[in-house]
Amino acid sequence: MKMFEVTYKRRLNDNMVWLKVYAPLVAKHAKPGQFIILRTDEYGERIPLTMAGHDEKDGTIDLIYAAVGRTTMLMDQLEEGDCFADIVGPLGRPTHMEGLKKVCVVGGGTGNALAYPLATGMKKAGVEVDMIEGFKNKELVILEDEFRAGVDRLYVVTDDGSYGEKMFTTQKLEQLIQEGNEYDEIVAVGPPIMMKLVCQIAEKYNIHSIASLTAYMIDGTGMCGGCRCKIGGEDKFVCVDGPEFDGSLVDWDDLIKRSNYYKDQEAHDRAHVCRLTGGVRYND
Repeated sequence: MKMFEVTYKRRLNDNMVWLKVYAPLVAKHAKPGQFIILRTDEYGERIPLTMAGHDEKDGTIDLIYAAVGRTTMLMDQLEEGDCFADIVGPLGRPTHMEGLKKVCVVGGGTGNALAYPLATGMKKAGVEVDMIEGFKNKELVILEDEFRAGVDRLYVVTDDGSYGEKMFTTQKLEQLIQEGNEYDEIVAVGPPIMMKLVCQIAEKYNIHSIASLTAYMIDGTGMCGGCRCKIGGEDKFVCVDGPEFDGSLVDWDDLIKRSNYYKDQEAHDRAHVCRLTGGVRYND
């Protein structure tokens, strides 16, 4: 087995892929909530990805991603037997679980891939877990079977009602709270605007909230400052202080502004693909 070799590839839907990658030193120390930084090859940029799981015995880590930018589109061209140039990790602080009895994890869209290790990790630690998966429509639903096997209760909702219940994740969360579920904590993972609304609902009912933030970063050690965010009026770094923060303290407007910074570049990358391979080209 070669270092950083792709040992398994599974397409979850038209845009999302699950990889298993041989990275034994990372797998040995990985915990739920942590992430890695990778490069596809020696010319590639460094990007962070939350680990969807790990297997210390096999020496593998799980990566679930959506092909939305240059590097993830290049990753989409890798097949079993191909290798990443390098992987660094585990990075970030593990998910805090001590003292929790019952939680609700709320995932939106591709954020459900990041919610998976958090929710199932909490369940393995003895926490009672309700999981809300939210998507725009049925075609985008992922990891349903995995969540059902790994948490206590799963609720799937879609914006258009084409699968599960027709409602937003925030509506389902408030419904569960009003039905009498007493949560010690609510964890939000997904688009910033969704996380903002989820944390506001938690605050409304005096429930502690955690937001799992994603951010642009380069080195993963706090040196580049690319993942800077404002938490309780102070500058924090997602890579070393997070990625999970008290949802009531996040400056959501600042975070949303920063998360849209590379939208135009990502759109450009998606529009410039090789006609032969279907992959992004380096020189565009």
